[in-house]
Amino acid sequence: MNNFNKIASTALALGLTLASWNAQARDFRLGLITPPSHLWTQAAEGLGEELAEASAGEHSVSVFPSQQLGNEAQMVQQLQAGSLDMAFLTIAEISNRIPDFGALYAPYLVNDVAHAARLLRSDVAGELLELMPAQTGLVGVGYGMSGMRQILSRDPIASPQDLEGQRLRITPFEPIRDFYLAAGTAPTPLPLPDVYDALANGQVDAIDMDFEAIEALKFYDQAEHLLISNHMMFPMVGVVSGRVWRELSGEDRELIITTMNAHLDGVIDSVLEREPAQEAALRALDLTITEADEAFFREAIAQWEATWNQRAPALETLRQAAAVLEVE
Repeated sequence: MNNFNKIASTALALGLTLASWNAQARDFRLGLITPPSHLWTQAAEGLGEELAEASAGEHSVSVFPSQQLGNEAQMVQQLQAGSLDMAFLTIAEISNRIPDFGALYAPYLVNDVAHAARLLRSDVAGELLELMPAQTGLVGVGYGMSGMRQILSRDPIASPQDLEGQRLRITPFEPIRDFYLAAGTAPTPLPLPDVYDALANGQVDAIDMDFEAIEALKFYDQAEHLLISNHMMFPMVGVVSGRVWRELSGEDRELIITTMNAHLDGVIDSVLEREPAQEAALRALDLTITEADEAFFREAIAQWEATWNQRAPALETLRQAAAVLEVE
């Protein structure tokens, strides 16, 4: 089943109709947490431009980056109320509401960004989107992503013991919190715009981050030790408010699905293209580089799985799909 049919069938399950009526021009409000320079924000701007062109100027998108409309939990509430039309959300916030999405953060579920891209583009990942309307009141259109997660720290991390007691910045959601609790750290949720100052003033000792943000936001100015671990992928989902979806014609729904998915796919393609260069750029800096693999986190992974194998039934299905896609 293709992505449009999946979304349509889920919408029907909510009692939404795909009957067409005359489209009404509207300016869609799209919120996200990333700054204007970030790949996700650039994709949102591109979505607005293409939607305006494809609708002959009837529709436009006003993009609100950098948490201008609040954090992701607040944006989800606005989406549910219909006061926000669209958002690009980390899967983190969705997993707080639908635990099965937490399975996408399983440590070492995928090997690298190419493997992550294949899994996010698979039917198995697409089926998770069908859970969203009934459980969150949102329509999940498709996935984007950022790069694999690494650890940047103020002090060296050469062994699992070096992580113990570290105040480590995380995105505030349960799967990653549980992973770092199992690793012995003190997980510290912080919005992305606050991370640089938090490293500078010692509020946190380390951060969980991808190569792009580490390089683009120059976090390495305040922390000179990089643990290259690739321990988790970091998906994003493009969503539309269910209340807004009900008001759209069938043509407008299809137009949004097509244009949004094109730009979400573009995000994935950009990550695939850019991550090797970003890693190379960081390796060229005067940083202490340590490599880590699954064995480095063995005990933390065992504890994480003891919790999430029960909480997220989709985990086993995703593991099976990832194993098949590993060799492609």
